[in-house]
Amino acid sequence: MEDGSLTNILFIGLMFFVFYFFMIRPQMKKQKELKKFREGLAKGDHIVSIGGIHGRILEVTDTTVLIESEKTKIRLDKSAVNQTGADLLQTK
Repeated sequence: MEDGSLTNILFIGLMFFVFYFFMIRPQMKKQKELKKFREGLAKGDHIVSIGGIHGRILEVTDTTVLIESEKTKIRLDKSAVNQTGADLLQTK
């Protein structure tokens, strides 16, 4: 093996290492936290959907939540819930 090919292999390995720690790992952590958040939804929580619908949870099932928003009831898939009302207060 020549010295140049060893350098190329090390450079590719370093690129993979940097890519993993700056791109893949944080995304996996974020997905894990979001899954834990969605599993912890409870009746009475104020939420915001990914479509921007604000409401209060009336009922939680395994895969859906029933929310009330301005006297309208809407059933959403849990994957459509993005954040709680408490998260909104912290960002302002």
